[in-house]
Amino acid sequence: MKRGKKYQEAFKLIDRAKRYPTNEAFELLKKVSTVNFDATVEMAIRLNLNPRRAEQNLRGAVVLPHGTGRTLRVAVVAKGEKAKEAEEAGADHVGEQDLLDKIAGGWFEFDVLVATPDMMAQLGRLGRVLGPKGLMPNPKTGTVTTEVATAVKEIKAGKVEYRVDKVGNIHLPIGKVSFSNEKLTENAQTLYRLMVSLRPSTVKGVFVRNVAVSATMSPGIRLDEESLKA
Repeated sequence: MKRGKKYQEAFKLIDRAKRYPTNEAFELLKKVSTVNFDATVEMAIRLNLNPRRAEQNLRGAVVLPHGTGRTLRVAVVAKGEKAKEAEEAGADHVGEQDLLDKIAGGWFEFDVLVATPDMMAQLGRLGRVLGPKGLMPNPKTGTVTTEVATAVKEIKAGKVEYRVDKVGNIHLPIGKVSFSNEKLTENAQTLYRLMVSLRPSTVKGVFVRNVAVSATMSPGIRLDEESLKA
């Protein structure tokens, strides 16, 4: 793949053989981020997993202590008291059949969809349109719950979903280039520690093979895992 001149110049600043401590890595990342907007910082963790095995197909959600720098639009499918709780918690859209009808009609002005268990039978009919967009609520990610107020608040505070890809990688946004190095480090440590804690008992040998961070359209920088354990 042909890269632009700015990317090539940024690439030269990175020692490809080195694993950088977090503070040094994020300082360098800000230097190699050349876009003219507040770039998203992403973290990629290469894991020794076989996603075809059910117990190794990791999926869930994590609340980053400093969020991602992006405020997500939350829609909640609930009725009665639960709908009221969702509204009071700050949900952007709340409804029951009326909301489902809007979605069925092609409306997707939301980033995360939360539903109470009693609404899943009706919601399941929209699986074909919600599934491909990654919007189908799931108990594993906390988006099918009776605790709708908690779910909304956590998502607004920076809760993000993760799912291992077909080759065993976890890839998530952990903030913005404008974040302080300390905030980026704490978010990175939170994600790393969670992944280590989720190691399936069936995995043999090294579990975490590589950890790297990058900004939008920037080269990747490998991280020293010891700095993620601190």
